[in-house]
Amino acid sequence: MHAVRGMLQNRFWCKVVKTKFDILVAICDEDIVGKEIEIEKGFKVVANERFYKERLINESEALKLMQEATVGNLLGEKIVSLAIEKSIISPESVILIGGIPHAQFVKV
Repeated sequence: MHAVRGMLQNRFWCKVVKTKFDILVAICDEDIVGKEIEIEKGFKVVANERFYKERLINESEALKLMQEATVGNLLGEKIVSLAIEKSIISPESVILIGGIPHAQFVKV
């Protein structure tokens, strides 16, 4: 949350993978990386550090990366809310994984 816009921003872990044709960004709320998420009783997934944890970024950097990306993977309340607020994704594209918002996008 913002105490004063720009002074206390949300932070995210991100990883960027560039290929010949695409730029993939994986962005996750800072506090989710490495945590186990229970999907069903006895079945858990982990917000994998190798997938998300390359660089710690702020909201403006996250927005720039999402705008430049051709493929995106977003995990967490804060990053998904930012993507919806900035019209990068629609609310209908969001699913919940163990109660945590998740969305993917592809630009063609």
